[in-house]
Amino acid sequence: DRGERIGLAREFRYAVEHRIDRVPPDVFADCPRTPRELEPQNQVAALHNGMIAPLIPYGITGALFYQGESNEDTATTYRDRFTAMIRDVRTRWGQGQFPFYFVQLANFRANSRWAVLREAQHAALGEPNTAMVTAIDLGEPLDIHPRDKRSVGERLAGVALRRHYGFLDCAADGPRLSRVDFEGSRARVHFEHADGLHSADGEPVRGFELAGADRRFFPARGSIDDVNVIVASDEVRVPVALRYAFTDDPEVNLVNGSGLPALPFRTDGW
Repeated sequence: DRGERIGLAREFRYAVEHRIDRVPPDVFADCPRTPRELEPQNQVAALHNGMIAPLIPYGITGALFYQGESNEDTATTYRDRFTAMIRDVRTRWGQGQFPFYFVQLANFRANSRWAVLREAQHAALGEPNTAMVTAIDLGEPLDIHPRDKRSVGERLAGVALRRHYGFLDCAADGPRLSRVDFEGSRARVHFEHADGLHSADGEPVRGFELAGADRRFFPARGSIDDVNVIVASDEVRVPVALRYAFTDDPEVNLVNGSGLPALPFRTDGW
């Protein structure tokens, strides 16, 4: 009878019909690995259908997003992909342009595409009601999944508490490039959210690179001047381009008074 209900709050009896022992790992030692594209988490829509779709259309206040390293092969197109995903999620929920806060890739010893992918993530801030926190100082060079998730969570919480819930005493933004003025042999970097700008470890500011007309970049020294940084290099007499933390695993120490790190950038990008 399909209408009958059977309560689960009772005792059940069971019996083992046949025990199947686990196959020793060495049995598969010579087997080829599953192609990356066929692994479950890499199949088209597998993660969405399995983990996101069941939540729609429950009520939602906002989204926190922390992912991206798997897209380093398509870093140059990630800006459009990521923007499309944000719009798609909001459309599917049908609850307006709710907050969408995300984490920029942490430092990791990989390849230069990681820097381009971070730049693409930054470009998504053009979407309304979005915010980004960086983990450029929280990664581990040899571990693609850094352990310090607490600091990442605290930075996201700071953004949500300040922007959505109105707690204005919560820190939300690290120093962000406003503009760069090239002044002869040096560059003056203007930042937003830069009150209390300082070196986190008390050492000279690290992470800057300068290039001349030949577009060859050399390490540069930075000195803090209030909310600006003066950047120069003995290798570049007339700089025309500047980068900050624009490598896969940069060493950085520039933070504001809240201890939040400056966001990576380059002036020769898209």
